[in-house]
Amino acid sequence: MQDAGAAPLAAGADDSAASDGPTTTPAKKPLSFHMSFLALNIMVFIVSLDATVLAVAIPEIARQLHSTTLQAFWASISFMLGVVVTQPLYTSTSDVLGRKIPLYASFFLFIAGSVVFSAAQSMAVVTVGRILQGLGAGGIDVLGEIIVADMTTLKERPLYLGILAIPMSAGSILVTWRWIGWVNLPISTLALALASFAARLYRLDWTGMVLFTAGATAFVLPLSWAGAMYPWSDWRTLLPLLIGVVVLAVFAVYESRPAEPVMPHRLFQSTTAAVTLCGSFIHGMIVYCLMLYLPLFFQSTLLETPLQSAVSLLPLSIVTVVFSCLSAVLVEFFRQYRWNIWSGWVLLPVGLGLLSLLGPDATTAVKVSAQVIAGIGIGSLYCVLVLPIQASAPTVDDTGLAVGLLVSFRLFGALICLAVGSTVFSSIWEQSIADLGPLPDTMEAFRSGNAAIELIPYLRALELPPDSIAPLLNVNTKSLRTIWYVLVGFSVIGLATSFFTKENTLDKADMGRQRFEDSS
Repeated sequence: MQDAGAAPLAAGADDSAASDGPTTTPAKKPLSFHMSFLALNIMVFIVSLDATVLAVAIPEIARQLHSTTLQAFWASISFMLGVVVTQPLYTSTSDVLGRKIPLYASFFLFIAGSVVFSAAQSMAVVTVGRILQGLGAGGIDVLGEIIVADMTTLKERPLYLGILAIPMSAGSILVTWRWIGWVNLPISTLALALASFAARLYRLDWTGMVLFTAGATAFVLPLSWAGAMYPWSDWRTLLPLLIGVVVLAVFAVYESRPAEPVMPHRLFQSTTAAVTLCGSFIHGMIVYCLMLYLPLFFQSTLLETPLQSAVSLLPLSIVTVVFSCLSAVLVEFFRQYRWNIWSGWVLLPVGLGLLSLLGPDATTAVKVSAQVIAGIGIGSLYCVLVLPIQASAPTVDDTGLAVGLLVSFRLFGALICLAVGSTVFSSIWEQSIADLGPLPDTMEAFRSGNAAIELIPYLRALELPPDSIAPLLNVNTKSLRTIWYVLVGFSVIGLATSFFTKENTLDKADMGRQRFEDSS
């Protein structure tokens, strides 16, 4: 990936730009290409591992470290916040300095965070470790997809995106929570070593970076504690929320001024790019909310162990991966992406709607069927959404920025939904538990919503008759079902916006200035 001259990207439908540059696609990929691509797959596995495994272990962490519900949710939210605030920074920095320096920095932060997380003896230290991991994972995640765009032409990219989808299935069956961190060390070291096979690879928008980081943080924090720590009407909720909105608005206006903006306005001028970013935001909300809250549903409503909940999540994970690969293959064969996108958005609300019907008496058939349908929808969108925004990029050198922007929107959606989901869960749980009236003596200590997550591991051990424990299971079901309702609504919005996507040509063989070149 060398800073050489670049040709503009070819035109497509409503998002035109002339293509007058040379084609630089090699007929046969060198060894360094394959080693670099293997490193990217391992990077995807690392991020997938940390995004999914912790959801299975959250109740056990809360029990061992005696944490509150809000603290337990922040173990995931803090990781995602670190990812979201750094992804635009990694994207902008790598476009100016090249990919390797930001990539190595992200590995260093991720490894340091993994050590802190694994050795933690309190929830505060767990959160610090997760923040450090998120600061590193933001670069590992976004640079992985950007480098795929650097290494391949748009014409051949669907094939490699399909292969890159395979590692997403890993990481959902490790249940000893400290090993979630320790296992990252050898994997990260291997990926970093393989990344060195990549070929050769200060005008940074510091003001924009500060504005985005401050605005995103101020906006998300009150969303996570509203209704749980402070009421929605409390100034400690409204003030930071308002500040976050204002700062993000200032950031959006300011980005028209720098020479190398974090989020260039030109990338938003295409209708296709705008609706694809909207779809990516909603897709991120759905994917990461399901990965966090579905294992909690299995453990809190169906009384499954962490291992059982990980196994129960496999239909969603496996089907997502299969259809991520399949959708990429279909695009590679038909050279069109709109039908994949539309079919994904049609199936998602159906699958999510079926999930909202699940309760304590849910059968395996219904549980699996709902996940399969939702997984087909998620998988059909996972890789294909990358293509329309790349095909509509103004120039080939904007492809990396476009990919980074899409990944940032996907993870920002995830962050917003995790924060809102924690508030919804805690608020509905506390209201519902209060409606039950007197509880058994063994349960009175858990009446507060702050103890909802810590309660989950104890439910399986309670020696209560079915008629006594059933109301508690219904409370958990109601709390999580509300989250499914929210996701159904957003998935319908995703479907509506997808109809504005234009079918831009994928038959482009231009490569940008950071294209892959064999250094051997």
